[in-house]
Amino acid sequence: MRIKKLDQIENIVLPSINGENFDTSKLKGKKYLLTFYRFASCPMCNLRINEMINRFDELDDDFAIVGIFHSEVSNLKRFMMRHDSPFIILADKDFEYFSKYDVERSFFRFISTLLLRAPRFFRAAVKRYISLTIKGHMDIIPVDILVDEKGKVQDVKYGKDIGDHIPIEEIIKFSHR
Repeated sequence: MRIKKLDQIENIVLPSINGENFDTSKLKGKKYLLTFYRFASCPMCNLRINEMINRFDELDDDFAIVGIFHSEVSNLKRFMMRHDSPFIILADKDFEYFSKYDVERSFFRFISTLLLRAPRFFRAAVKRYISLTIKGHMDIIPVDILVDEKGKVQDVKYGKDIGDHIPIEEIIKFSHR
């Protein structure tokens, strides 16, 4: 089912990179960003994680970020160690929640991103986020979901390509509402 504004987000339970299962029901009473990324070594995903970390202090103190990757937890740990992320990173190796929420896959949009977002790929390369290790689907198109304190979706963006996300400025504003 494709997520829509005002939908109630069901609990998501997945392994986190800290070795424990994380249940989004723990976020009840908090606003949060839920993002479906691609695979653990995805350069565009790692660049977005880096950008979110760099702006993390601008978010409300009670705001949470949850990133879900199509990856095994051991592989995800390996690539996320470089970030020392202050937010929750989860592994959905079986593509369970990606399928449940109709996260799209498109090889055409993956290829078009290489051309349309070349400067972002260059920034990812400069930060050494390019890797030959690919464990997961390359053609996943990201989804960003802003969830309120009651678990209701306040905004959702099914990306147009592999680098298309809700702008960080909008996430910051939402965190302070």
